[in-house]
Amino acid sequence: MLRVREIIKIFLSSTQFGYTEEIIVVATPEKLHATHEHLSGQDRVAVLLMGYGEVESYEDFANYNEQALNLLTAKFAPVPTWVYPPLAKLLALFDRHEWGHTHHDFISPHNAIFEQQRAGIEKNLQAKWGDGVQVFKAFNFCAPFLPNQVLTEIKSQGFDKVLIYPLLVVDSIFTSGIAIEQVNNALAELDDGEEHWVKGLRYIPSFFNEPAYIDLMAHLVEEKINADLAATYLPSQIGIVLMNHGCPHKAKGFTSGITESQALYDLVRDQLINRYPLISVGWLNHDTPLIEWTVPNAEQAANNLIQLGAKVVIFMPIGFATENHETLLDVHHIIHALEKKHSGVNYVQMACVNDHPEFLEMAAEWANAHIAELKNEQAVTVNPQLSGGHHHHHHHHH
Repeated sequence: MLRVREIIKIFLSSTQFGYTEEIIVVATPEKLHATHEHLSGQDRVAVLLMGYGEVESYEDFANYNEQALNLLTAKFAPVPTWVYPPLAKLLALFDRHEWGHTHHDFISPHNAIFEQQRAGIEKNLQAKWGDGVQVFKAFNFCAPFLPNQVLTEIKSQGFDKVLIYPLLVVDSIFTSGIAIEQVNNALAELDDGEEHWVKGLRYIPSFFNEPAYIDLMAHLVEEKINADLAATYLPSQIGIVLMNHGCPHKAKGFTSGITESQALYDLVRDQLINRYPLISVGWLNHDTPLIEWTVPNAEQAANNLIQLGAKVVIFMPIGFATENHETLLDVHHIIHALEKKHSGVNYVQMACVNDHPEFLEMAAEWANAHIAELKNEQAVTVNPQLSGGHHHHHHHHH
């Protein structure tokens, strides 16, 4: 049974599962007013902010799991699709046990935090663009905010230009691929025939190398050390695990996000390591048989730092922008296991950036250049019907 449970874990784990040009701000009120008047006659832009979503009712686990299996697991695990529905129901039992019994009826705060992020980014964008820019949230796995539902609403409100903006996982290259997949499926469903309603589209794939984000990550760690640890521990005794979203090494040829996540870690570490020598990446993996995941995982990273003399270990999520069950429950389990093994060491669990005002400002700023492009470019009319009969182009050389 243990072996079966280990294999089941591959699917359980998979279920719980973006530089931009600077926009010149006009300083004088008269000119700012004139700019808004000028822009008001131009096309509106819908920003589609995308995250996973997490269940808020335990009855939704099976449905959530089935969608996650289809969208995520299928890209790296050798599992036939007919297994998904019964497997999703089986996994729901594991989920209900962990969330309900083990964690006292835990309900993920992810969806509420994501709404605060959406509202905050929209407020920052509308301060610049007015209400011609609106931010809509979509969840990969949670109705009533599935991408096809939200794009239907965007279309009905008369928007014809869309900025796709995955936010939850910073690597975004692999994980937001499912966002594009869902958007494409929805756009195919909403096809009007000869003229597609979308006239302009942009995409922010990741913000792993954005200087403002890297600075904020390092600053939050320093702030925590200065407030709570600097008087008790020498800098060389403070271990820092910078946690990234775990990535499979082989994902059926899909770019898995390892390169971007590793670069993010390197950039944050470089800002801290001269003062705090004990730093390691810690991947929040879904460690499973058959799949090779990024190493070291967060628990191994902490063990390594303790072996090098860390008396306190800080767990800081840098690869997740939004709190979710991985950053909460998984890290809780890791710390619990470490406390049993190294009882003389202290552990600090830090929060994701969530709705930190500085983050919401920078997240809006990253969208500004793309919104400007969408507003200023000429609308492009796409006729999906023209694609018929042109599936293969082959040049004959005589």
